[in-house]
Formats: sequence, C-alpha cells, structure tokens
Amino acid sequence: MKKVRIHHFREMKARGEKIAMLTAYDIATARIFDEAGADVLLVGDSLGDNILGQGNTAAVTLDQMIPFVRAVTGTAQRAFVIADLPFGTYEVSPEQAVASSIRLVKEGGANAVKFEGGRRMARQAEAVVDAGIPFCGHLGFTPQSENMLGGHRVQGRGEGAYESMLADALALQEAGAFMLVLEMVVEPVATRLTKALDIPTIGIGAGPGTDGQVLVWLDMAGMGDWSPSFAKRYAEIGKALGTAASSYVSEVKGGAFPDPGHYFSE
Repeated sequence: MKKVRIHHFREMKARGEKIAMLTAYDIATARIFDEAGADVLLVGDSLGDNILGQGNTAAVTLDQMIPFVRAVTGTAQRAFVIADLPFGTYEVSPEQAVASSIRLVKEGGANAVKFEGGRRMARQAEAVVDAGIPFCGHLGFTPQSENMLGGHRVQGRGEGAYESMLADALALQEAGAFMLVLEMVVEPVATRLTKALDIPTIGIGAGPGTDGQVLVWLDMAGMGDWSPSFAKRYAEIGKALGTAASSYVSEVKGGAFPDPGHYFSE
C-alpha cells in the first residue's frame, strides 16, 4: 500500500484526477476511510462541534486536538493526514504558528497542518514551511472567523471578490502552501481560482471545478438529523446505529441477551 505524499497532489492535479478528502477523528473512522481509498484524512477543528459538543470550532485547544490527530495518524496506512491548528494557536506570530505546528507533527504525528486566512497569514505559512512542515491553506468561509464574517455566509460574491480571494490564494501559494481548501465559495470563483493556481484546491460547498472535495464524515454518512445543503448524505448510519442500540437495549431488558452463544458456560 503506497503512502500518499505531497508531490502526489500536484501530479493528480496535472492529470485531472480528483482528490478525495474526508474528516476523521478516531481509530475506527480512520481505518474505514483509509481502506475505502480516501487520499487525505483531515483531523479538523470541526471536532469541536461534531465530537466534543462545544458548539463551534473556536473553543478547541491544541491539547484537545493532539490525541485525535494521534489516533488517526497511528491508524491510516495510505492516506495523507492533515491536522488543523485551532483558533488562537497561530495568529499571534510566525513563531507561535511554528511552535504549534511542531506539536501537531511531533506529538500528533501529522503529515501536514492547516490553518485559516490569506495574505494576513502568509508570514505564518512561510515560517511553517521553512520549518519543514507541509502547509495547507483555507479560504472562503473560515469557521474560526465566523463572528467577523457575520455567520455561515457564502463567500466570493460581489464586485472584486474574485480578485481579493485570488490575491489571498497567490500569497499562500507563494508562501509554500501545497494545497488550498475553498469553503462555501461560489462555484465560478472557485473554478477560476483552481485554474489560476499551480497547487490543488479542495472544495467544500464550492462546486465541481475544484481539484478535489472534502466533507465532514458525519454529514457524509448521515449521522444526524441535519446536514448542510452542500453535503450529500451517502448513507443513514445514524438511523441504523439507533436501530441497533434500541434492539440491544430491548434484548438486555427482556433477558434475550446474552444467549448461550454469547457467554462462557464453563
């Protein structure tokens, strides 16, 4: 099983092969998605609202991230693993960004790090790359800046939006980013950015014109009653799990479990 490396992504972009990325936060999902052929597993700070019940991503700490990153990197055999730098762990200075990134690599085993922001974060991105750590950028809707953006708002609309986003993207590319996530960016802008950049783009709610796609796995698998409009539900795992749990509870309370085939008689 050949490990995916950063040079493979540019090769995939060059030949028009789409890049498949999913979030993963634990051993079970990392193993399943790795075996399914996902090229990238993203240990996102989305674990704040999807796993830790914090309601948003801004509350996630670096100490919280590291065990989840370690679980995924310790399991994935083929997929490239990217880990998010949480809010407050990179914005202060390039030195802070490098120190936080080193922890994700050294303690978490991450293959690369990702953080949000364009031109204003180019110095941090360059410093991380200079430290020998692959960096993935993130533009468009940036959840850590939700309050500044006025909520979950689609990006790339209005006069000058493309030019501004292109300047951000080129700054990150120049800083050494090997990949760029475009979240909730209108399709025409995302497609133009993809064509203008040498590095691959990964879309989430940004249309089919990007070089790859990413979804939060709980949305993709139908784990809850709701998922974003851009997230296709490929299964209803939440309902199936609920049915299984209900059956288990019913059999335990009714005495049907354990039956003779599920315990040791001597």
